[in-house]
Amino acid sequence: MVIISDDCYPTNQDFDYDALAPLLHFHLNNVGDPFTESSFSLNSSKFEVCVLDWFANLWEIDKGEYWGYVTTGGTEGNLHGILTGREQFPDGILYTSQDSHYSIFKAARMYRMQCVTVGTLVSGEIDCVDLKALLLAHKDKPAIINLNIGTTMKGAIDDIDLVVQTLEGSGFSCDQFYIHCDGALFGMMMPFLIQAPKVTFKKPIGSITISGHKFLGCPFPCGVLITRLEYINTLAKNVEYIASRDVTITGSRRGHAPIFLWYALKERGSVGLQNEVQKCIISARYLQHRLREAKIGAMLNEFSNTVVFERPQDDDFARKWSLACKKNIAHGVVMQHVTVEMLDSFVNEFIQERQIWFQDDGKRNPLCLANDIGVGNCACILHE
Repeated sequence: MVIISDDCYPTNQDFDYDALAPLLHFHLNNVGDPFTESSFSLNSSKFEVCVLDWFANLWEIDKGEYWGYVTTGGTEGNLHGILTGREQFPDGILYTSQDSHYSIFKAARMYRMQCVTVGTLVSGEIDCVDLKALLLAHKDKPAIINLNIGTTMKGAIDDIDLVVQTLEGSGFSCDQFYIHCDGALFGMMMPFLIQAPKVTFKKPIGSITISGHKFLGCPFPCGVLITRLEYINTLAKNVEYIASRDVTITGSRRGHAPIFLWYALKERGSVGLQNEVQKCIISARYLQHRLREAKIGAMLNEFSNTVVFERPQDDDFARKWSLACKKNIAHGVVMQHVTVEMLDSFVNEFIQERQIWFQDDGKRNPLCLANDIGVGNCACILHE
């Protein structure tokens, strides 16, 4: 049984969609623009628009001012968001932090865009000092910025307001930049955390995407992409064959996904979603506390349910607990289905196995992680 979901699939496994099982007897295809009728009548476009309206309200953009669709997941949302920015600025440069999801760099390769990698702080957040230096070095071209609402490895949240200030301070006006927000996991969670910074279209952002199979627990990969309606005409092309507009990445799309997402949102409601967010945050803090108590270096960013810690020495152990690892660190994404008992079991086994690893390797002290997670989070002999 998977206890802590890994990075690529930090999925919520606490769900029950039995009520929707009869729909699997039907082929549902949401081809084309969800806001335009198509020639294939067996679709769920009305449910899709309801889901999009819900997210548009969440991210504060009025109906009639936004466009969006239900995607196959966060990667497709990123591909569409970056493409939308590229269509606004064909000669624009893509800026993204070194901690960004691999799909951003994939988008740059696919679209043959110049991509500039920006450094990050120890938290994983984009370094705006480095960003400003890079922007000033390329002032002759528009900026297409990817921001992470929760980075892949550390769960760091890029500061939208500070990035906008950096752009303006570097001489870029609003008509010279486009901001895409990759909110795969946290884009769904942050609106329900009172003290968290707002992700909203009231700020000068161009698009946001989230994954529906992560926090919402859809049983198959899917996602949501919202952008400004004004940007879409440059992408859209009428296709007579489908009697709709071709404006998505994939064309034909899974018609079941919008219904499952709609069901998930309606079943939980805003109060239920907020309670689930709080549960994940509290459980993540508990995991960090248990690790630090065991003298294992661990970091937890504010508003995050991603706990970063010392990388296990045994790959089998990492696979058993579905831990994503990178260089000296690993992480656990604490989702709704994770209980205190599961966390205790993980930490206790980690402690036991760790004693064996250090003994076998002749190590007496844990590795220094100060450069990876900060001096205050390191548990090595120098920093504990």
